[in-house]
Amino acid sequence: MNGFVLHGVSVKPGERCRVDMPITLLSNHVPLHLSVQVLRGQRPGPVLFLSGAVHGDEIIGVEIIRRIGQLKRLHALRGTLLCIPIVNVHGFIGHTRYLPDRRDLNRSFPGSANGSLAARLAHLFLQEVVERSDYGIDIHSAALHRRNLAQIRIAPGDEQLRRLAHSFQAPIVIEAPLRAGSLREAARERGVPVLLFEAGAGLRLDEEDIS
Repeated sequence: MNGFVLHGVSVKPGERCRVDMPITLLSNHVPLHLSVQVLRGQRPGPVLFLSGAVHGDEIIGVEIIRRIGQLKRLHALRGTLLCIPIVNVHGFIGHTRYLPDRRDLNRSFPGSANGSLAARLAHLFLQEVVERSDYGIDIHSAALHRRNLAQIRIAPGDEQLRRLAHSFQAPIVIEAPLRAGSLREAARERGVPVLLFEAGAGLRLDEEDIS
């Protein structure tokens, strides 16, 4: 089993490392990165990505992914796990759903290498993460001042996603149409099934929703 290469960094079986991919600079020239924690198992298997904070104020995924990365059972991991707890770094810093240009990242896929900030971030995530994965789990919450019951959303009529969703034993599995410009839509067009997990409220970390 050869090294898994992400943004020019090769990660060998049994290794874990963080790969920082440049996004842009803040107004004071501090660089921002899309950080991916790569965890490789000793044995071959699929590649799964876990993404959080695509909407910057939906922070539940940050804590869920942090805890998953600390699980002792990962020593038995087969394949590769890509953990991206904060996709929309600007929104996370500013406690807002959007990027600084008021664009919604989850309506900006597949993006482009030379477009707006949202387009460039969407393009980077799709090219470096999604296209190297076999499956994905994208974690969201409700917007501010609302709370969602824990649920998994899947594309209508997708039997593979339905089987995967029920294996998590979530209280609710919803068949939700794919939104234009969403991560799920762009991933599906590239043959990568993505489960959307929704739970909790914006800017809150409730133990009931996390666990």
